[in-house]
Amino acid sequence: MSVFAERRARLRALLAEGELSALVISHLPNVRYLTGYVGSNAIAVIGPDGERVLTDSRYAVSAREQVDDEVDLVIGPGDLTADLARAVAAIAPGGRVGLEAAYTSMARGAQLTARIAEADAGIEVTPEVGRVEGLRLIKDEDEIGAIVRAADMVDVALAEVLAEGLVGRAERDVAFALQAGLFRIGAEGPSFEIIVAAGPNGAKPHAVPGSRVIGEGELVVIDLGAIADGYCSDMTRTVPTGQLPEALARAYDLCAQAQRAALDAVHPGVTCAELDAVARDLIGAAGLGDAFGHGLGHGVGLEIHEAPRVSREGTETLRPGMVVTIEPGIYLEGLGGVRIEDLVVVTDDGARVLSHSPKAAISSTTV
Repeated sequence: MSVFAERRARLRALLAEGELSALVISHLPNVRYLTGYVGSNAIAVIGPDGERVLTDSRYAVSAREQVDDEVDLVIGPGDLTADLARAVAAIAPGGRVGLEAAYTSMARGAQLTARIAEADAGIEVTPEVGRVEGLRLIKDEDEIGAIVRAADMVDVALAEVLAEGLVGRAERDVAFALQAGLFRIGAEGPSFEIIVAAGPNGAKPHAVPGSRVIGEGELVVIDLGAIADGYCSDMTRTVPTGQLPEALARAYDLCAQAQRAALDAVHPGVTCAELDAVARDLIGAAGLGDAFGHGLGHGVGLEIHEAPRVSREGTETLRPGMVVTIEPGIYLEGLGGVRIEDLVVVTDDGARVLSHSPKAAISSTTV
């Protein structure tokens, strides 16, 4: 049994528990996870009585190579609606069928429901959330291997760029050099738009690299990730370019302390909210709680942001095989920002850190 067939078997078991005859999967990362399909236009229908992948002629050759023989492959027009209605009617006649509500607009959901009803008036269409994502939470060895390769690529690309120095270079030039390095190393691409934010721009957690030239005596936030075999990595380092103002040096030291404490707290059984609190309470006790607004981290896999959500609102409990980021940040408007992020996989007795780029050693008087 292929890894994709095994995943579909687990999904079918979940559908049976939820009394569903089939699930319509429109979110492309979920389609890839279950079938191996890689492309921009596909819908999968998975049920106990049949499995189909619908795509269009642009992907006919690649889809035949990617999707295993146990799945019926339907090549049709670019609008997959009619083929979808026929597939649902064939696989789940008169049954209860779920649509991925998180990725389907109200208008699209109404359209699909109407077309399915035309094909089989007895089918009940119901919104479903999180069925496939629940399976994706725990990564297998192959998935973790791909994420490790993506993380290693980021370490190499960052080291190459830092070796050339940062001072005197525009933010966007550094970002371009990082992206070029990822491609040269063999990445499929960056896993998100690379962030290079220097000086006051570092106080913007998702700053867009611009024409600002990096100067002496400031912090540069560099956030980048790579894609390897479809899987993402994510890492942030904050780099000093010389002697820092005391407020920035203090913020860096505090953020580093909070990050180390959170890394040490990663283990099976801790909830995402409890883990977030480890870093947040340290930063808050130092009087900078308001400067740490985002969550501590997030899951990483086929998507750069996926479950579990490591934040104050996070409801998941960590389990072995989960891959998450640990990335506290402190942002001082008008002065600069700090974010230190590692990618980790939860193990049976703790965590394995996948990010290996050095972290700066800063004190209030020297850098």
